[in-house]
Amino acid sequence: MFMPADLAYALPIVAAAYLVLGLAAFGSALIAVPLLAWRWPLAEVVPLILMLDVLASILLGGLNLKSVAFAEIRRMLPGLVLGTALGLWLLKVLDARWPLALLGAYVAMVGLNALRVRGAPPAPAGPGGAWPAGVAVGVVEMLFGTAGPVVRAWLNRRLADVRQLRATVPVTIVVAASSVLVGMGLDGRLSSAALWQRLAWLLPVALACVWLGNHLARHVPAARMRQIICALLAASGLMLVWRAWRG
Repeated sequence: MFMPADLAYALPIVAAAYLVLGLAAFGSALIAVPLLAWRWPLAEVVPLILMLDVLASILLGGLNLKSVAFAEIRRMLPGLVLGTALGLWLLKVLDARWPLALLGAYVAMVGLNALRVRGAPPAPAGPGGAWPAGVAVGVVEMLFGTAGPVVRAWLNRRLADVRQLRATVPVTIVVAASSVLVGMGLDGRLSSAALWQRLAWLLPVALACVWLGNHLARHVPAARMRQIICALLAASGLMLVWRAWRG
């Protein structure tokens, strides 16, 4: 049952997360998953955010499909399928606290690294790394539903055109999240009535905030928004590590 207290807690988190998605083209799960995991089990939060991400990224896909580098997505696909299967196995063998602690450390690392990145962009990567990148995306997406930074980091090494990068990242996330949702569905993790009830309440908020974020992206100074988002990621990740450590 989705109680009013659940709704009051989840709505502002989802609103902030999908406002960020609209502004930055990724990052919603990095904000929503660790904060929602304070109230609900991680195993219930991840499929919810994956479904929201798929639908919100399709909307954000006011994407110019002509700019999407589909060849890059095809190269990642075999590794992505393998990573999804590996992540599903890890969910069954890891103690419940470990995924929570790993998620917190991962989110905090992403935020802190992004805050201190300066200088020239990294050298372009060859296409041979697409399989390992796909495996990493599949594992992280299955465990935490937060593979956006992994996708962004890899494609940033492959695509020089900023418009092409912005168009390709959400489409790749849709493919990755859909692959993971298929795995979860086959494993019976999408059968909870509470999951679908939460989705029905939160989806309109997520879609509205993606639209708003996409609109605001033209007016908010990018450097300031980046600092706020990264600081938020670092703080939420460290809090999640502390929660897992305390049990």
